[in-house]
Amino acid sequence: MKHALLTTAAAALMALGSQAQAQDLKMSHVRPQDATIDVELRAFSAAVAEATGGDVNVEIFPASALGDYTTVQERISVGAIDMATQPAATAADRRMQISSFPYLAGNWDQARAVYGPGGVVREVMAGLYAEQGITMLAAYPVYFGGISLNVENPNAGSTEPNGIKVRVPGIKSFQLTGEALGYIPSPIPFSEAFTAVQTGVVDGVIGSGAEGYYASFRDVTKTYIPANTHFEVWYMIISDESLAGLSDEDQAALKDQAAAFEATRWEVAEADQARNEQRLVDELGATVVALSDAELAAMAAKARADVWPAVLEDVGADWGQAILDQVAAAGN
Repeated sequence: MKHALLTTAAAALMALGSQAQAQDLKMSHVRPQDATIDVELRAFSAAVAEATGGDVNVEIFPASALGDYTTVQERISVGAIDMATQPAATAADRRMQISSFPYLAGNWDQARAVYGPGGVVREVMAGLYAEQGITMLAAYPVYFGGISLNVENPNAGSTEPNGIKVRVPGIKSFQLTGEALGYIPSPIPFSEAFTAVQTGVVDGVIGSGAEGYYASFRDVTKTYIPANTHFEVWYMIISDESLAGLSDEDQAALKDQAAAFEATRWEVAEADQARNEQRLVDELGATVVALSDAELAAMAAKARADVWPAVLEDVGADWGQAILDQVAAAGN
């Protein structure tokens, strides 16, 4: 009897020990529930749970429920939030603007070479995150950016001043890109952007792409201009402290699943962009303006000439130019 009680007690302690080892990780992202990234992250969470035998539970918090992405990145750096998949917060380090340089990549093959595994910008960004106590687990390609307007722009392919006022993120590269393409940029917080367009404070938005406009600006998008303003890439990041709290086996499993998550996204991202552009037409009745290769090339040339030198000064001219030279050497 005594032996049976001891055996039972030992089993109970082992069970408690197993439960104590289980880790709950909070993952933030910026899109509404059921948006593409939300669905994909929930699949990632399930894959992590399976790969770790239930040791690691990644709980998804959509729609910036844990704070806006700048705040979330700051909190991840000090271990107050575990994880996020979101844009890089340039307020934490101006050099992170290198990720959203306008017209750095011209097509999906170039984007993958720059931002995918082994890519120049991807490696630089991993290093910048590391300086903040953050590990980058994956890059998440979203789309090439465009311009959403609540009005018509009869000269959508021109870079001449058009008098149209647009909301831009409070990031220098986006403000200058708006000017270079002929718009009047107005830095407005994302949380206030929809109302600003709806009430006519601005006529549209620069800084997102078809998926983002469909998710957050669908009721105020009458015209969409796929100008390829920038390549939008988010990063799956984790606090070094949270990562260190996992066993070696669970760390390896988490990293493996993050790599698989990214590989799958690179395979579907281009088609996903086209699908979202079509949704703007089919579901919202918006006009998607077809730009010629010559018009896109002129936009890219204008932005590179006007924007790159100014942003290079902001991030550190020598540091930034060395990266741009590496991108050029890679054939982009």
